[in-house]
Amino acid sequence: MLSITGLAEIAALVGDPSRAAMLMALMDGRALTAGELARAAGVTAQTASGHLGRMLEAGLLALEAQGRHRYYRLASPAIVGMLEAMMVAAAPPSIRTGPRDAAMRRARICYDHLAGEISVALADAMIARGQIDPGTDGAALTDVGRALLDQIGVELPPRSEGKGAVFCRLCLDWSERRHHIAGAVGAALYRTFLAQNWIRRVEGGRTVNVTPPGREALRRHFGIEV
Repeated sequence: MLSITGLAEIAALVGDPSRAAMLMALMDGRALTAGELARAAGVTAQTASGHLGRMLEAGLLALEAQGRHRYYRLASPAIVGMLEAMMVAAAPPSIRTGPRDAAMRRARICYDHLAGEISVALADAMIARGQIDPGTDGAALTDVGRALLDQIGVELPPRSEGKGAVFCRLCLDWSERRHHIAGAVGAALYRTFLAQNWIRRVEGGRTVNVTPPGREALRRHFGIEV
């Protein structure tokens, strides 16, 4: 169980502006070098190294070595969920929430799944059609939902795959303040949408564009007009 001291330490780590900037730079699921993260945070390489070491030790980041290069990524989807929740809590009280960029508000990547207006509409549609049961303590993909995903070619992992892996959950969307689909189901939907060329990542950022075939697929399979 996480102690009060441990919780305070994590909060203090994330609360530093430079470390927060580094964590935000990794929200799109990429692995970045120390130099790239230093530039994202606007700090020197030496300062970045100290920050990265502390976040590695705390379990916020994971390190992957490839040849002479060392890459940092967020340690798990749970870290992404924590950061998204903190972004919601930190937003100033106003009608407008989330990013100012309209394209990013419409659709973006949240680590390994989709977020934004379209993703929230997708969750709403699947819940309304009985394909996802939101429940009271999480979410569940129903037999009807599984049949739909099989129909459009979504390859779902076994429910038991991965230690502590969450099969299906609802994630509070930063900009919409409503839920989108996360967990293994959300990640599988994102991979399928990419493979089918229904969406395209915008290079160098988290924004995702919906293609013409994607608009037709969303209308046909989920009843969503984009």
